[in-house]
Amino acid sequence: MVHDLAQWVRSFPGRRVLLVGDLILDRYIYGDAERISPEAPVPILRAVETREAVGGCANVAACLRALGCEVLCCGLIGADRNGDTLRRLLQESGVDDSAVVVQSDRPTTTKTRLVGLAQHRHRQQLLRLDEEDASPLHDDAVKGLIDRASGRIAFCDVVCIEDYDKGVASEPLVQAMVREAKRHGRPVLVDPARLDNYSRYRGADIVTPNRDELSIVTQRLCNSIEAVSAAAQEALEAYGFRGVVATVDRDGAVLVERGHSPQHLPTVPRTVYDNTGAGDAVLAMLSAALAAGADLVSATRLANVAGGLEVEKFGCVPITSDEVLAELRLEHRTRNGKLTGIDELVTEIQLRRDRGETVALTNGCFDLLHAGHVEFLKRCRLEASVLVVALNSDASVRRLNKAENRPINRFEHRAAVLGAMECVDYVVSFEEETPESLIRRVRPDVLIKGEDWAEKGVVGRDFVESAGGRVVLLPLVDGLSTTTLIERIRKGM
Repeated sequence: MVHDLAQWVRSFPGRRVLLVGDLILDRYIYGDAERISPEAPVPILRAVETREAVGGCANVAACLRALGCEVLCCGLIGADRNGDTLRRLLQESGVDDSAVVVQSDRPTTTKTRLVGLAQHRHRQQLLRLDEEDASPLHDDAVKGLIDRASGRIAFCDVVCIEDYDKGVASEPLVQAMVREAKRHGRPVLVDPARLDNYSRYRGADIVTPNRDELSIVTQRLCNSIEAVSAAAQEALEAYGFRGVVATVDRDGAVLVERGHSPQHLPTVPRTVYDNTGAGDAVLAMLSAALAAGADLVSATRLANVAGGLEVEKFGCVPITSDEVLAELRLEHRTRNGKLTGIDELVTEIQLRRDRGETVALTNGCFDLLHAGHVEFLKRCRLEASVLVVALNSDASVRRLNKAENRPINRFEHRAAVLGAMECVDYVVSFEEETPESLIRRVRPDVLIKGEDWAEKGVVGRDFVESAGGRVVLLPLVDGLSTTTLIERIRKGM
């Protein structure tokens, strides 16, 4: 299963998505909230940084680009500075914005968030200011959007509609997209707005409401997986959808597909930092997977991963295909074993650091694993939440001139024994005589060696300490070493 999902992710580059919906500019003003205003009981925010990012449909475009897809974005912006900024950000992301319409009598939808930095670190949103006109578009604007989008459907693999109910995804436009997509045999996916009627989406292939949105449109209390399944089935029948992928926050997703029994696809429990952008990440992943030809079950499993990664980040941050692949490996690390390559290791380590975990690294030959090694590695694991063991390759061991016929055990066998230890999280090979270059790639928070290295000098110490990490020298078990063990075996003792 993991291999199949990873294969779909690797096939995303070059897939083409036509994306239609409400373009939004997200602006974040970060500041130190140090005191309360004497004018009113509100915090004073001393601005220290302003950041602008794509939001709404534009964020879905950025998510698709991060996954490797080609994206043609169709939407509407105002003839204003915010619109210019949004268009520039789209172009910098590699999004084709040739189908974006500029309307002079309508402002670019902009959301400005004031974010306090408690103790200069922890982010807390204090206020959001919205600039928008969500009234229905003029007929000429709707026609302009339809004309620009319709002519491009034949050249895309999937049509994706993101509705924030700001006026773009009107019933005439959505129905025009559905008709033209069916004519060319392209699937249509819709992330719906919080509406009590989905008539505007009638005939779309897949809709992706969250639990609350599904409850609103069906007037059902969706407080269980069974209730969500029933509501999704009702929506599917009422509006002629092929499938409903209902996201149910920490419980993953419920998939109801025409002609199949409902399926609950659970997800990995997450520490939720910010729900912003999770729906965009889900829609982008579903679109990318279906564009690549994946079945809806596989696409939904991948959407679970993308949505889960998104809620662990602050704000709308596009999830990359590398992050998704790393997460797939993390979820199935036990099945796949602990031996990994350096590139995969660096990606996974960064993912775990983003979750607040710390990384320890030690290295060695570990030729004949004995009780001294076991005790040492257990102590290493106590220094951080993740333990990486850098293991000398066979050629590297031979260059160390340890003794004749060393290593006794081939690299694969040494790695397998280390990987069987509960305290070890990753095993990675290095070919050089020292792990200096590997240490620089991994950037461990804690570098660990035996106390016998106190006089020899610990390779990588300067780099780790300069990066804010620490070096720990652990005591060894007296009388236990691979060399003495081999000597005893040779003497028949």
